[in-house]
Amino acid sequence: MADEFDIIHRYFAPLTRGDKAAFGLTDDAASIPTRAGFEHVVTTDAIVQGVHFLEDERPENIAHRLCGSNLSDLAAMGARPLGFTLAAAWQKGTGAAFIEAFATGLGEWVDDFDFPLLGGDTVTTPGPMMFSLTAIGEVEAGKALTRGGAKPGDTVYVSGTIGDGALGLLAAQGNLDGLSDKDADYLKGRFRRPSPRVSTGASLVGTASACIDISDGLVQDLGHIAAASGVSVRIKSDRIPLSKAARAALEADPSLLETILTGGDDYELAFTSLEEPEVGDAPLIVIGEVTEGAGVSVTGPDGEAMQLRSGGFNHFAGT
Repeated sequence: MADEFDIIHRYFAPLTRGDKAAFGLTDDAASIPTRAGFEHVVTTDAIVQGVHFLEDERPENIAHRLCGSNLSDLAAMGARPLGFTLAAAWQKGTGAAFIEAFATGLGEWVDDFDFPLLGGDTVTTPGPMMFSLTAIGEVEAGKALTRGGAKPGDTVYVSGTIGDGALGLLAAQGNLDGLSDKDADYLKGRFRRPSPRVSTGASLVGTASACIDISDGLVQDLGHIAAASGVSVRIKSDRIPLSKAARAALEADPSLLETILTGGDDYELAFTSLEEPEVGDAPLIVIGEVTEGAGVSVTGPDGEAMQLRSGGFNHFAGT
């Protein structure tokens, strides 16, 4: 592996796109100005080889999952991306071609979202690779979307389609049968390259009463809204929007409905609102309602309450 500073200069300094806040990555920190009437939104996500991405994943796809998960957190608070810092722990012996491809994947996000690299750190590790990205965004002061604010009478919405991420992981692992190659490839792509709903999140500021991104599973993440807001969320499984590929998987194996509801990795938005929202960068679908009470309940296809074995992903439980 090349020298740390050579790696920074060659592969990552270009990702600053000349932003003055980054000082060309020659200093140990960035200096980020704030605009009058706005506030910063800051989030950090880490991804680990063998946990969040497959052992043999292509480096550009690792970059896409890293950026997608962080920008999704900004979207859930209605924030516009400003820039990011990156901590990269490369496995000893990682070659220049791998690092260059990873940087190229990051560069796509830099260009698409005007989202420059502002600083960070790069090290080596004898263990699995790990990458941590801190994303910085801005939102009008006092207007950030949060999980606490849903009220009885609100409607529950989701953006896009649900279940593609979890089914895509199964497909990538070779554990999803009965699909055409086209449908399997679509689901794998949704897992490997999330599409955070940045425009939708921004459009919900002033409309949504509560909002969260779906990373650990629809049911679990709606449970966070219910807990933070002190309400109950009721959803109907037959209203959950599915892609053509996810529908085909469900038709082949109806037991996958629980995976769709709890599997996570969708990086869509789930939110509550009393008024009908404007559509941003994805369709918005009504899936339920907010009532008095606590927790999340799901009505199954038969009209009966579903008993789910798992609410969603838990890092420390391993499920």
